[in-house]
Amino acid sequence: MSEKEDLAKQKAEAAAKAKAEALARKQAKAESAEKPEGEMDLAKKKAAAAAKAKAAALARKQAKAESAEKPEGEMDIAKQKAAAAAKAKAAALARKQAKAESAEKPEGEMDIAKQKAAAAAKAKAAALARKRAKEEAAEKPEGEMDIAKQKAEAAAKAKAAALARKQAKEEAAEKPEGEMDIAKQKAAAAVKAKAAAAAKAKAAAAAKNRTAVKESEEVNTPSELSPNQSKLDQIVSAIESHVGQGALLEHYINRLSKDVPTLLANPDTYFSIAKYLRYDEQLNFSYLSELHGTDFETHMEIYVHLHSFKMNQSVALKVKLDRDSPVIPSLVPLWSGANWPECEAYDLLGINFYEHPDLKRILLGEDWKGYPLRKDYQPYDVEV
Repeated sequence: MSEKEDLAKQKAEAAAKAKAEALARKQAKAESAEKPEGEMDLAKKKAAAAAKAKAAALARKQAKAESAEKPEGEMDIAKQKAAAAAKAKAAALARKQAKAESAEKPEGEMDIAKQKAAAAAKAKAAALARKRAKEEAAEKPEGEMDIAKQKAEAAAKAKAAALARKQAKEEAAEKPEGEMDIAKQKAAAAVKAKAAAAAKAKAAAAAKNRTAVKESEEVNTPSELSPNQSKLDQIVSAIESHVGQGALLEHYINRLSKDVPTLLANPDTYFSIAKYLRYDEQLNFSYLSELHGTDFETHMEIYVHLHSFKMNQSVALKVKLDRDSPVIPSLVPLWSGANWPECEAYDLLGINFYEHPDLKRILLGEDWKGYPLRKDYQPYDVEV
């Protein structure tokens, strides 16, 4: 068959289709003029359904006729075009019918009709997508089928999300301001609850990790005696013999600091213990390597690290002070190296070392307000 004959055939079919549609419309009008309103609506629906069925049958017939003359590649394209055209025509007809029905219905019925139409359109689109996916899957190899499935799922998900957003906007536009505020509050409360649940789960996980670390530390803590235990016993015995039984509040081996023997002195016996450690011939802790203060919020603490070259041993001497009035004797008369560390503790923490030869601020000026290393420090001049 030549191209001219194809064109003539298509024109003839189009003319026949138009004539059939015109005749159907004329007949519907004639019937509607003689029928009451209730029967007219029914007649309209029947006429629309008949026209739709006739158009679909004609389209299928035409598609079959064209497919019989076309090769396989052109047939697939024609199928896709015909399906798209049919889908578009059905959607247009559904919209037109919905508009016509909504013009005749009150507001309450219109909302129900909208919801039904939206649900029907969604179901129809989903069915069409599944049908098309099945047809494409039957023609594609396994690799392409997986990709097609993923694309179809993503498209369906995006379409559903868009439809949900659209529906939410329509509902929000129809709701009064009070209901909209309540909906916003509910959404905000849901988001807040979700965030709180996530934070709670995170905190629980962190607590669990801390517990596990603590348990592992307890398990790994050596149960055997420290190699410095005998030296600690020797030092404690000597102090209690020469200074007094209540001179030390506590003594222990600090496992976290190279097993250094640690002595916690009574504030009243702090200087006496330091003097004994410095000048005893057997102990002879002649070198002060470190002195600093710390704010523990409940109290202040002085930490002094001493070393004895004779014993080849270090010891830590600590004392706790009242935070409101931290006053303690200076160790400069025993170790001249305590001079600047005590000035630093005075400068940054406000600890007063009496009998210090020249106690002064060495980092900040004498007119500086407050002590920066205290936990409750507030700058006097916030711009500094």
